[in-house]
Amino acid sequence: MIQRDGKAEMANHDYGKAEMENHDFGWAIHKLKSGDRVFREGWNGDGQVLELQVPTEYSKMTLPYIFIKTVQGDFVPWMASQTDMLQNDWRKVE
Repeated sequence: MIQRDGKAEMANHDYGKAEMENHDFGWAIHKLKSGDRVFREGWNGDGQVLELQVPTEYSKMTLPYIFIKTVQGDFVPWMASQTDMLQNDWRKVE
């Protein structure tokens, strides 16, 4: 654990630095819309991270969508499960 600016942080080779404080799904959505990457502490695989993709004029997609970086390092569209939406273990990748 690292102390920076009075906040406890966790050092993890897959996530970089993450705040130790957990949050709910609404907070995670807000962070995604702000351009941050988020993950759940309770996910089984190391390195899984969500990010919001906002299409550009060069994109084949026409609306924003959330994608996940998988354990294998692939990027695929993501949909929240009931468990994901109801958990309070969301964190921001620093």
